[in-house]
Amino acid sequence: MVYYADFHVHSRFARATSRYLTLPILDEFARKKGLTVLGTGDFTHPIWFSEIRQLLAPAPEPGLFILKNASDDSTTRFILSVEISSIYQQGGRGRRVHTLVLVPSLEAASGFSSLLATHGAKLASDGRPIVGLSVKQVAELAFIAHPEALVIPAHAWTPWFGVLGSQSGFDSLEECFEELTPKILAIETGLSSDPPMNWRLSKLDQVALMSSSDAHSATKLAREATKFDGELSYNGMAAALQYGAPARAKQQLATPRTRLAGTIEFFPKEGKYHYDGHSAHRIRWDPQQTKQHKGLCPVCGRPVTVGVLSRVETLADRPAGQKPSGAPDYWSLVPLEEIIAEALRVKPGTKKVTAQYDKLLQTFSDELNVLLDADLDSIKAASSPIIAEAIKRVRTHQLQIEPGYDGEFGTVHIFSDKDWKNFAPAQQVTLL
Repeated sequence: MVYYADFHVHSRFARATSRYLTLPILDEFARKKGLTVLGTGDFTHPIWFSEIRQLLAPAPEPGLFILKNASDDSTTRFILSVEISSIYQQGGRGRRVHTLVLVPSLEAASGFSSLLATHGAKLASDGRPIVGLSVKQVAELAFIAHPEALVIPAHAWTPWFGVLGSQSGFDSLEECFEELTPKILAIETGLSSDPPMNWRLSKLDQVALMSSSDAHSATKLAREATKFDGELSYNGMAAALQYGAPARAKQQLATPRTRLAGTIEFFPKEGKYHYDGHSAHRIRWDPQQTKQHKGLCPVCGRPVTVGVLSRVETLADRPAGQKPSGAPDYWSLVPLEEIIAEALRVKPGTKKVTAQYDKLLQTFSDELNVLLDADLDSIKAASSPIIAEAIKRVRTHQLQIEPGYDGEFGTVHIFSDKDWKNFAPAQQVTLL
């Protein structure tokens, strides 16, 4: 069985999230997107955890949950997840690092929350609780709560909150987790990096690369996700992450029950920390430009925020383009609504976009199927030649992207001004 999972999401109780994030809505949008497994997010928040208890029941698959009123087998499988924000001092530096924790039972989730509370965490204040514990201490508590807990550094390269980030992170996982490092099975690539960037660090061959949306609204689900092939279960996915690391790939059984097939990724240039820069003064630099300016904003003289591309370059010990043996695949995508919006030359969320989106899902079941697998001629027949051409260009990476920097998302363009002159009237021209 091939299926997609999105572990890192949030509820309406986390800061800066949609008030419509409820379990039924998450279930609805997970199906639209093509996700089989979805993180609950925020299980340490007492009200959200109460809703989890009230609305979810154990799924047929061990370690997973479904809505109690689920009426068919296609209902979303939920996995208990939470993101922890650690703010502390280590090595003479302030550290701010986010960590994703997953557990296979309500008892383990409750136990982990209790352990955090005894260490001073105010769990009711935010679905993503802020703790004064080190990342290693958070991992220790997770493993006390359940020995098979998954502890995954979230958006590992983000400057301010990534374990390898330039502003408050570490130069290696070992520096952060010390003797617990072998128990860290995976890291999350985040929106501003992709597997080829991570492959440049040989030390990261010891961990699997996984991707999640970090969605703050239901429409953002599956903008990044992880693809599995095999048994649908908590332990199956955990084993896939364990043996999905290139260095561990040769250790797995000849026929593993679940395999890490790869990841669904943003184009990293679109991520809001890909380039270096200073958003207040619209300074956006690649690594070479940053070196030329000695890392200082020419307007105010302050250091620019060092983005993911520069940070990878600093820590890399491999040339670009070298893939480790045993590393899984990846696919870079643009969300379907954004593709349709550009093809129709309107904004996402408009009635025209929604009508085309719904029509494509009625024909092809879900968004990931449209983006990855559906036949282009069939897409053209179900929508329009221009939408099919846009999807084709995303699949073949024929894009123009203005890179994101210092908290500003990059801008993706599928068609150029020259293209539009050639297409007019765009919707009536046969492009394929």
